[in-house]
Amino acid sequence: MTVGAEGCFSCANNDRFDELPASELVATDEHWRVARAINTALPGWLVLVPRRHVTTLAELTDAEAAGLGLWQIRLSRALHAVTGCVKTYVVQFAEAAGFAHVHFHVVPRPPELPEELRGPRVFGLLGRPEAEHVPAGLADELAGRLRAHLLAQA
Repeated sequence: MTVGAEGCFSCANNDRFDELPASELVATDEHWRVARAINTALPGWLVLVPRRHVTTLAELTDAEAAGLGLWQIRLSRALHAVTGCVKTYVVQFAEAAGFAHVHFHVVPRPPELPEELRGPRVFGLLGRPEAEHVPAGLADELAGRLRAHLLAQA
């Protein structure tokens, strides 16, 4: 994990925006960047990240806030279309070390997800051992399909 000067993973990636792999640039606009979640065992898990450093929702500008709702809906629709999920979860905590930068998890909930991993328990699929992570090839393929869907819907 690369962190920026302030110890912020999101800022470190935002600082190298033009060098990011496709999975870190699923979609963007002037205020937001969509990336696949790291260290997850659930295909399609996305993260919506402001392109400037903010640590609370109260710090969002009106323009950033206006875009936030649109992104959450667009990403939920794309996940439904591409992954076949039955619903999406949208969650914001930003409490882990190196991840205090506001970010929203947009998580597809597949129909076959076990009951014990539904709702907030879905975070049991994050931070799993590396052998359980979504393979990079699948993550990249899904990122490409989501990007194509979002562009077609724009």
